[in-house]
Amino acid sequence: MKKILLTLLTTVLSTTLFAQVRLPNTLSKTEKVYGLSKFWQEVNYNFVYLDKVDRKHWESEYIRLIDAVQETENDYEYYRLLQKFCAILKDGHTGIYLPESIDSLIDSNSFGNYRLRLENIDGKAIVTGINTNKKEEVPIGSEILSVNGIPVPKYAEEFVRPYISSSTDYILEDKIFSRLLQSPLGTSFELTLKRPDNSIYDLHLTRQKSEDDQMHPPVAKQELLELKWIDSETAYLALNSFGYPEIDSLFLEKLPELKKAKKMVIDLRRNGGGNTDIGTFILQYLTNDDQLQSSVSQSRLHIPAYKAWGMWVKPADTISVKGEDRNWEKQALLSYQDQYMHEFANDPTPTEPLQSERLVIPTVLLIGNHTASAAEDFLIAADNQEHMTLIGEPTYGSTGQPMIFELPGGGAARVCTKKDTYPDGREFVGVGIQPDIYVTKTVADFMKDRDPELEKAISYLKAIPFAKSDY
Repeated sequence: MKKILLTLLTTVLSTTLFAQVRLPNTLSKTEKVYGLSKFWQEVNYNFVYLDKVDRKHWESEYIRLIDAVQETENDYEYYRLLQKFCAILKDGHTGIYLPESIDSLIDSNSFGNYRLRLENIDGKAIVTGINTNKKEEVPIGSEILSVNGIPVPKYAEEFVRPYISSSTDYILEDKIFSRLLQSPLGTSFELTLKRPDNSIYDLHLTRQKSEDDQMHPPVAKQELLELKWIDSETAYLALNSFGYPEIDSLFLEKLPELKKAKKMVIDLRRNGGGNTDIGTFILQYLTNDDQLQSSVSQSRLHIPAYKAWGMWVKPADTISVKGEDRNWEKQALLSYQDQYMHEFANDPTPTEPLQSERLVIPTVLLIGNHTASAAEDFLIAADNQEHMTLIGEPTYGSTGQPMIFELPGGGAARVCTKKDTYPDGREFVGVGIQPDIYVTKTVADFMKDRDPELEKAISYLKAIPFAKSDY
């Protein structure tokens, strides 16, 4: 009974504080319906994974939301409904973006005197960063057990998960925990935490801007490229982004030093992507191959007349009899089903460096949940390299070409228009690129500041006798 009263009291308190923020309320009912319909229309026409969507559910939700969006009390509530609608698509390259007037009022970790960072470790909401003057009160490694009297799994399921669009379940889980307390200014939370010493602690937080940016542990500056030596034979090379062309020049500068290595670890765990060509430029120095095969790309091809004809085509009509050409029937039926695809040319990329410049040695590629997009393309091109071994966790599992368009009130949306697979048709969007050796970090690893993936890479390479002729 006390928990029920506490939840009711917290809800009332949160609502009162929430109202004080005066969230923008600028959109008319007509604009709200237009924005909803704009997103629905672009998804139906351009979303490359429409064939994986439960169309009946998608259409029924659209119909339901026509009334629901008109009843929202402010622009934030309206955009939250759009985010929930978008989450049905389960795609990491499709999303709804809040207008700046709203986004500036939303945060996940600023609570006035408290600033904390949450991450998913072992399926738990773990505090991995706290402002320095609160590190004794809320030690790093503390676990949030409940929010407003509701156990974290149940709270996340009801208030966080439905608003996140993700291609993979494990990335969805990561986002749920990092956004567990994401809310507008003025929103209050009653938290129950368990410290690393197993003591239970209650904490009241109210979303306020925080001026305290001294975090424990300090956030290390991330260089675009990092090179260090693990031992006299093994080099560690972190490629942290393919979004900046200068990383190619940095790599060439380090190549003479790298060529002293007999074994190598390449860390892609913090590489969220960028431009595929930037990564391919580096990869060509790490293989003996004369060409590299990248992912195969497709996009929907819509010719209205074929869709109209397809209404009258039956699946049996597409089956060839005695070599008869049934391509017209196939295109018509697939067009009617919104599944007719255009496949882009996928010519292999020739490698340019001289053979003497190549560095082909036993190599571990460290990968993780944040290895995404162009970094995943890098891994696909490296898929057949016998001297390379993938260690870590599955990659982000999402890539493509988003089409971006404006929504009423200054917001925006994007819809993924391009599907990518391995050259042989294997899918990695929705499942991630899998490591050869799976290693993940536990709460115990975090508390001891251990890097189990790197430790595994080092032990793996030590067990490999070096013989350049093997490659």
